[in-house]
Amino acid sequence: MTSSRLNDVQCSIERSLHVVGERWSLLILREAFRGATRFEQFKAALGVSSDILTARLSTLVEYGVLERRPYREPGRRERSEYVLTERGQDLQLVLGALGQWGDRHLPRVQGPSIELRSPTGQLVRLCYLDESDREVSPAEVQAHRTPAYR
Repeated sequence: MTSSRLNDVQCSIERSLHVVGERWSLLILREAFRGATRFEQFKAALGVSSDILTARLSTLVEYGVLERRPYREPGRRERSEYVLTERGQDLQLVLGALGQWGDRHLPRVQGPSIELRSPTGQLVRLCYLDESDREVSPAEVQAHRTPAYR
């Protein structure tokens, strides 16, 4: 689906899933947040086929989640590296929420393999905050239709 046709999709979750809803796309993003930028780094970390990796990277670039930048190692041909854009950086919350959900509902016996911490070293978690910065339980959050709803 093209970017212009995505505008016709009313549900923001459905639009988002069109861009990042493939399993490998989220894992590519996880590796990008861990510092991977090059095709071979993603391939080695994920064990994904080259065809699938190429397709997923292309989609993430097309929708502005990753930016393709040329680089050349001495004596080698020019290649591309993939760098998170601001749009891509915003997906860190999505991955954090998925990890938090997995740790809570699909825990490993050994415990979590990753902990999210603040710059002061304190554990952090994702939550809803209202406009007054008061934490709101997910059970209390309600979806309300806006004038844009058809």
